[in-house]
Amino acid sequence: MTNPASNSPVGIIAGWGSFPIEVAQAIVREGRDVCCIAIKGHASRELESLCSDVHWLGVGKVGGHIRYFRRHGVKQVTMAGKLFKSDILFQGSVWLKHLPDLHAIRTFGPLLFGRKRDARDDRLLLAVTNTYTRSGMEICAATDFAPELLVKHGTLVGKPLTNRAQRDVQMGWLVARQMGGMDIGQSITIKDGTVIAVEAIEGTDACIERTGQLCRRGGWTLVKVSKPNQDMRFDVPTIGPQTVQRVAAAGGNVIAIEAGKTIVVDQAQTVADARRHGITIVAMKQSDVASIENETSLTNASHVA
Repeated sequence: MTNPASNSPVGIIAGWGSFPIEVAQAIVREGRDVCCIAIKGHASRELESLCSDVHWLGVGKVGGHIRYFRRHGVKQVTMAGKLFKSDILFQGSVWLKHLPDLHAIRTFGPLLFGRKRDARDDRLLLAVTNTYTRSGMEICAATDFAPELLVKHGTLVGKPLTNRAQRDVQMGWLVARQMGGMDIGQSITIKDGTVIAVEAIEGTDACIERTGQLCRRGGWTLVKVSKPNQDMRFDVPTIGPQTVQRVAAAGGNVIAIEAGKTIVVDQAQTVADARRHGITIVAMKQSDVASIENETSLTNASHVA
């Protein structure tokens, strides 16, 4: 039996960056209409030329989002693009722009204002997902509609990793994975086994900029991986041309990401920019990291012997 949702418009809740644009393009290529909630202060105007309909609303208008999608017969909704969480949560003036409606207060109130406050990404996004589910809509992974955005295993661009870089990736991977498990962030920067900076609420770009200030010699590695139990519906690790440009400006020379669990937006431009700046981008699996660890252990053992 045909899934009735397969012929209905797809809803996108669009944040900052080109990721929502690429998702919308993929959905349109499949012959489906796109109805978009464009988050004020975040989303691109380019969506207006791609989507069947675009409605600009603040991130706190959850009830408005749901009414809009219902009005357009949307059964499947996906979230794409970055939200500037620190601004939304901790800048009072921003709350005026994103003034929450009753639906938002019911959804986020216990997490933001209750006795046991918990504003971690996973808790907030799961609360949104549950609200949509109760409203008869399914929250889908953006990669369900644009699977080609997930990076494949291997070196995208650049030279093979040196032994030193491999050890940094292995160490950085372990640290980043543990951070992800605690829902802190996805990225760390590392050089010669020393963690330089970790991503928290400020995001990857600010983490990279801080690394450039702390390690002026350059030659460091950015490691960005998924959480141990990554929900592919939201907060999937993402890089793109801007990531490469910021790494280059801050003196980094390696970007290590997780194959099959990381989105690379505008991949052709990302690779071209990395090649121009002499940056290696490698997409690895957990098994690759384990093999580095085993090789390192064997090397150390031989030195002891």
